[in-house]
Amino acid sequence: MDLQRKAVAEMLGTLWLVLGGCGSAVLAAIFLAPFEGGVVSTGIGHLGVSLAFGLTVVTAAYALGHISGGHFNPAITVGVLVARRIEVREAIVYIVSQLVGAIVAAAIIVVIANGVDGFSVGTDPGQSTLAANGFADHSPGGYDWLAALVAEVVLTFFFLIVILGVTGRGAPAGFAPLTIGLALTLIHLISIPVTNTSVNPARSTGPALFVGGWAIEQLWLFWLAPIVGAALAGVVHYYVIEERPETVEGYS
Repeated sequence: MDLQRKAVAEMLGTLWLVLGGCGSAVLAAIFLAPFEGGVVSTGIGHLGVSLAFGLTVVTAAYALGHISGGHFNPAITVGVLVARRIEVREAIVYIVSQLVGAIVAAAIIVVIANGVDGFSVGTDPGQSTLAANGFADHSPGGYDWLAALVAEVVLTFFFLIVILGVTGRGAPAGFAPLTIGLALTLIHLISIPVTNTSVNPARSTGPALFVGGWAIEQLWLFWLAPIVGAALAGVVHYYVIEERPETVEGYS
């Protein structure tokens, strides 16, 4: 029953993250409001989408983190597993739950966005890609696969260093969700132009399944890079950073 509660928390938290983050990108990033004599842009833009992703993590972590730890991201689960804070069976359940949440969130975004005439999802010109992650021709700034790979590995690495640090021994109590949310906001401010920012394979998978085409073909990078970055952070934290109880003389 406890694992079921954790699975539901991870599913709901990931759903909220993808709905809030990708939903803001699809529905609110570029919004033209009519006014007398024309239209005016009231979209939230790059900064707004970055804040939206950070705010979803803050709110979901405070609401659900005490149940499951508030991963909402397969890469985080892998990093926590490598840092030896979670069992393999539990990690598998978390990742499956996160994927379910991300897919449901993408479906909700599609249903809402379809409320406007002319909206469609796909890879053709004029169709929405649901903020899918991509590189080369599908990078917002035209960055190639190597730049995307490096950005996703490095940013996920530091994301996990922050997460493992603020949830470890001696960290100030109660500030972890806020710190993690701010870190995710910063990550998006850096890398939206590069890849649309993943650092989360579930967040990448949900939209890609609806978009198809290149979004599926390039999905491998947005699993590989975050997992590698998270695993490296888990190793560094466990063997280098984590505080160890001092050995008492005469005991090992």
